[in-house]
Amino acid sequence: MSAYIIGTDIALVIALVVFLLIAFRQVLPSPPAIWQIMVGGAVAMLLAGAVTPVAAITAIDLEVMIVLFSVLLLGAALEESGWLAAFAGKLLGRAGTTGALVTLVVVLAAVGAAVLTNDTIAVIGTPLLLGYARHTGIRPHLLLLALAFGITTGSAASPVGNPQNLLVAVHGGFSEPFVQFFTALAPPTAIALVLVCAVLYATARDEWGRPCGRAAVSAAEDRVLVGLVRLSLLTVVLLLAVRTFFPQIFPGAAIPLAAVAASAAVPFLLSGRRTVLLRSVDWPTLVFFAAMFVVMEGVRESGVLEGAPGWGSPAALGVPAVIATGMIASQVISNVPFVALALPLLEQAGAGPETLLALAAGSTIAGNLTILGAASNIIIVQGAERRGVTLSFGAFMRPGVPLGIAQAVVYTAWLVMV
Repeated sequence: MSAYIIGTDIALVIALVVFLLIAFRQVLPSPPAIWQIMVGGAVAMLLAGAVTPVAAITAIDLEVMIVLFSVLLLGAALEESGWLAAFAGKLLGRAGTTGALVTLVVVLAAVGAAVLTNDTIAVIGTPLLLGYARHTGIRPHLLLLALAFGITTGSAASPVGNPQNLLVAVHGGFSEPFVQFFTALAPPTAIALVLVCAVLYATARDEWGRPCGRAAVSAAEDRVLVGLVRLSLLTVVLLLAVRTFFPQIFPGAAIPLAAVAASAAVPFLLSGRRTVLLRSVDWPTLVFFAAMFVVMEGVRESGVLEGAPGWGSPAALGVPAVIATGMIASQVISNVPFVALALPLLEQAGAGPETLLALAAGSTIAGNLTILGAASNIIIVQGAERRGVTLSFGAFMRPGVPLGIAQAVVYTAWLVMV
């Protein structure tokens, strides 16, 4: 009994330290990366005996890792080929006014994030838009806010839009995650994107109708890689269509989501560009996920979740409470660890699909409240600072807080009605 209590205490202490370091890492003299903190937590779990090496290995969700790797590899190919930047450049070049350009940025960022994950679009979009700001005379802060809000909002409607959605999609028991996420979350996301444009208009009312210059549009640099990207995207689209209709022809049969995602990676892994692309993959994100699974396994093996009362009383399982908790908690321990911790509690409490979708939505739009609410925000801010542009915490929060609250109302009302 005492050994169980000690194991429980050790696991909880390690998890608490990890979450606190993630929340307050920016105040440290040399802030560690989030993935480094999570790896430290996983190592501590192993050294403390809170989780065995075998349990740690089996805890790493292979399906999540395959989907995430495949999406990140596709994102690396899009960036290396220059195709995405060229495509976005052609569309943005059609904007004649500041308002039109900002609106296009929001829409393109939202669609891109829904398909290629939020972090990928943040990495690619930041230098692209800062270059546009220099050539068009638009304030870079306005374009950075449009990018950040568009990415966060758009990613909410897709199971691969961000890592926390992927966790919910894989572990939430969704038979058709793409269809179910899009059907339930695309309508409120469309409204939420209108709110993004409205808030940005309020912050830049005086310059919204001002004509803007046009930046030079460069062509895609690697034609071979562009061809592989098109083949990869076509393969994924076809497999998603087959995955959707296959069970209707053969009841009980289904194509795993990991198989669909892996199809996106195959053309690149079989090509002569694989070495360059593998170097460009966001490996820290993959390492973070693997370590997070180990930390969460330590918490689960401690038994503390078995005695937890779910999310509280049955009334507390409602959509409003889940969205509100997700938005607040994501500011403290980051949205991905929060979702990983909350999922087993909600499942234990018997949460239905609408509650799990609320978890995904609330933890996602939390990124519009503050810079710390989403990793993609950090990527944008740090990428801008490396290029001499500073987006302060306050400059983000002033439009972000009212936007996040308004979007929370939209998602809550929609999920309660459906």
